[in-house]
Amino acid sequence: MSDVNKTIQKWHASFKKGTDFDSWGQLVEAIDEYQILARQLQKEVQSTNSSDFTEEQKKTLAKIATCLEMRSASLQVCIGVCVISNYKKEAVSRFSEINVLTYNKEFPFDVQPVPLRKIFAPGEEENLELEEEEDATAGAGSTEAFPPRAPGTLLPRLPSEPGMTLLTIRIEKIGLKDAGQCIDPYMTISVKDVNGVDLNPVQDTPVATRKEDTYIHFSVDVEVQRHVEKLPKGAAIFFEFKHYKPKKRFTSTKCFAFMEMDEIKPGPIVIELYKKPTDFKRKKLQLLTKKPLYLHLHQTLHKDS
Repeated sequence: MSDVNKTIQKWHASFKKGTDFDSWGQLVEAIDEYQILARQLQKEVQSTNSSDFTEEQKKTLAKIATCLEMRSASLQVCIGVCVISNYKKEAVSRFSEINVLTYNKEFPFDVQPVPLRKIFAPGEEENLELEEEEDATAGAGSTEAFPPRAPGTLLPRLPSEPGMTLLTIRIEKIGLKDAGQCIDPYMTISVKDVNGVDLNPVQDTPVATRKEDTYIHFSVDVEVQRHVEKLPKGAAIFFEFKHYKPKKRFTSTKCFAFMEMDEIKPGPIVIELYKKPTDFKRKKLQLLTKKPLYLHLHQTLHKDS
């Protein structure tokens, strides 16, 4: 069996896994599976080195990825209002019938591929030519509201359990010397064990609400998808600040911060920013700047007695 057929088989297995979770009502797991698969398809569409798929086949993959993202967004709303919607469920369930290599019919759903922005793995963009240093004073002293955009992938709070604690982290703002230059800034939040392995679904915030002087304001709540008592020793919560680079047409990680388990306590907290690439194992950390610029958070603990 060729490598491309093996890849397609893996995608079909992921389709089935996601739709099974979806039909069983395990919506958080379905969202995670759909988002992972959508990113895999988008990566294939963006690839310039692969000759496995024609341009028409890549268009089909991009449309499938769009449907997966739409279904994922629909499920996030469903969880929040405790209502299961069938929006785009039919689209997802029918993908197992499509063989991308031989499919030559009109796509069964009226969707268009989402314009793709290249997303690199942590550190991958370091292999590209370094971006010229931008004028750090551009935009300073101004207050600008960002245009409305699609919501991120934030998940609702988990159900409470007796004696267990849930954590809400409000991302207030981040201080950056070139805050005024960042385009479509957002945060990716993940919870990693000591080896850098994901413990929870990764979440993205919506694009920041506004920028002002050396600050980008988010003012958004992130619900940690695991009870505090169930977080293993050595775990940490990571915050990756990302923004779009129009000249290179990809989304890049600019810096990151993290919060360790002994820092989980109610109230405000200010944490340091580190240079990319994101070091999930916390072995080789370099501060982003010597200036007093930080990530500002506020923690709320919810305990069901």
